[in-house]
Amino acid sequence: MADYTIKVRRYQPESGEPAYWEEFNVELDPSLSVLDGLLQTKDRKDGSLAVRCSCRAAICGSCGMKINGQSTLGCKTQIGEAQAQADKMAAATGTTADVASSPIRGVGGSEASSVPIVIEPMGNQPVIKDLVTDMESTHWEKFRRVTPWLLPHGEAPEREYIVEPESMIDITQSMACIQCGACVSSCLSMEADPLFIGPAALAKAYRFVGDPRDAETAERLTDLAHDPHGIYDCTHCFSCIDACPKGVAPMDQIMRLRRKAGEAGIEDPNSGHSHEMAFVKIIEKKGTLDEAMLVQESYAPGLLGKLMPSKRGIKETIGSLPTILRALARRKVGINKAIPGTHHKLPGGAQDEVKAIYKHAEAHNEEFNLYIKGEEGELADEPDIEKGAERSTSSTNAEAK
Repeated sequence: MADYTIKVRRYQPESGEPAYWEEFNVELDPSLSVLDGLLQTKDRKDGSLAVRCSCRAAICGSCGMKINGQSTLGCKTQIGEAQAQADKMAAATGTTADVASSPIRGVGGSEASSVPIVIEPMGNQPVIKDLVTDMESTHWEKFRRVTPWLLPHGEAPEREYIVEPESMIDITQSMACIQCGACVSSCLSMEADPLFIGPAALAKAYRFVGDPRDAETAERLTDLAHDPHGIYDCTHCFSCIDACPKGVAPMDQIMRLRRKAGEAGIEDPNSGHSHEMAFVKIIEKKGTLDEAMLVQESYAPGLLGKLMPSKRGIKETIGSLPTILRALARRKVGINKAIPGTHHKLPGGAQDEVKAIYKHAEAHNEEFNLYIKGEEGELADEPDIEKGAERSTSSTNAEAK
């Protein structure tokens, strides 16, 4: 048994007071969970502490919360590991998670000598009480937005729909979601744009887009691509991948939705697909990103787009001028980088290596699903990239990360 101090962000709506921090000392085996510490506190010290939980086995997804500033499940996080994380953060930064990431300032003075484990409710969701958030107004509302049920072809069969197991491999990763909301809590895009559909809902959308039984794939992709808060509103911050306790990697599912929309020739009003292709073409040509060319290649791609630019292309190009001028005025970029096409290529033969990567990717156009992997012994004995990729994508052995 060991002593720990947990520092909990409290909010009691019936009191009319703002949120505050409160510390509690708990005695637990290091292998037990942070949730166990909260339940011990609720049982022995303060019965008013509100926390949502059920299975206590990382299956139901009820106990989502922030621990030391990171969105996760309380039942999946061992309290000994949480303490080590808190100590490491304090040693590296000189502060704890409550001071680093929260507007609420707590008062020290814990009885234990160790750094407190900071526990907060999930982000991007209204707090109902203490660690309990209103998932209905954000998570579940956005979840329903993507029509999260199968829309099959024709009449329903007399019994079940039959599909080959191999055709379902692609969606096993998105099917593993337990709807805990950790990805929603950590999503930086939702912080900037609360209307963003969000990683959990979009990962669920891919579960049906990738299902061979669904008949509305084109309609789903068009809907999500045309929505200004849809698949092109993700900023690739990887926070949802880090937060997901089940290895669903929601951002990967969003990228898959984008890829399928592009393959289907869906031109979104936000030019999100054109913007992505601009990145690809510029890097292939120069090896590094020529940011001055991004607007042109996004809204007036290719030689024809520049000779006969669209009204939107002209508008966006003119609209980018103030940003370029501010960057020049603040000396963030030099004049050589502000002129499209003048950015340098990689030196020596480095650019040839970049082109070789592109060539290899085009020759091995495979959809990678990191949730599906072959036997570790087979991969370890065969380090070759091509052989390893073939085995990882053809294997039908589904395992959780």
